[in-house]
Amino acid sequence: MIEFERESRTPHSEAYTILEEGGIVGRVDIHYQGANVLATLCTTADANEERIHALIDSIDERLVMTADPYREDFIVTVWRGSPAGVYSDSDVDDDDDEDTFRLGGLN
Repeated sequence: MIEFERESRTPHSEAYTILEEGGIVGRVDIHYQGANVLATLCTTADANEERIHALIDSIDERLVMTADPYREDFIVTVWRGSPAGVYSDSDVDDDDDEDTFRLGGLN
C-alpha cells in the first residue's frame, strides 16, 4: 500500500515522502496554481511506466482531489533516479566561516 508522509505545507503547495512497505519509493511536490495543479514526482530509477502511473493515480486520488476536487488539470513532471541525500546549511558548524551545505542523514 502506498502511503504519504507530509514534509511541508504552504498555502499553495505541499511536499510528501512516498512510502511503500515502510521504504521510501519517492517524493512528490504539489503546487496549486488556480484551476491547475502541478506536481514533480521523483521516484526510483527502476520504476516502470505502470509503477509511475500507479503513483500518479494514488497522488491524484488521495492528495490532489481531496484538496481541490474541481481542478481543471493535473500536470506531473516525473524524475527517475536515486536519492543523493538531504542538504542543509543548519548542519554547518558555527565555527565555519564558509557558506557551505552539508549532507544530512537520509531516513
